[in-house]
Amino acid sequence: MRDDRKDHFISKNGVDCAGTHLIIDLLGAEGIDDIDLIDETLRKCVSEAGATLLHMHLHHFTPNSGVSGVAVLAESHISIHTWPERAYAALDVFMCGDSEPERCVEVLRAAFKPRQLNVTEILRGEGA
Repeated sequence: MRDDRKDHFISKNGVDCAGTHLIIDLLGAEGIDDIDLIDETLRKCVSEAGATLLHMHLHHFTPNSGVSGVAVLAESHISIHTWPERAYAALDVFMCGDSEPERCVEVLRAAFKPRQLNVTEILRGEGA
């Protein structure tokens, strides 16, 4: 029985899976060269989703000021890669267990004010 297992798999839409992986594209985004804003926003995503932050590492590139980084979570991770010269940011939000990765979407929208925000949802580990 699934209830006896401690693997943190979930059931979503009737499917047993490891968790929800959101692929998020921000187009026409603001502030994606601001490493402090990115740090604050990822921490807020973790909090809003009910996840547990283990480690955060962000790297600020020059000369274009892009940022790449990852928030390592007990529930998996959030990663970000930004291209300020194109006002574009790519994020992966993957969480298992009781966390709610969907709650990150509005946090990202409020922080970076994208002209367009695209989300693709993948249920990871289906059938495992």
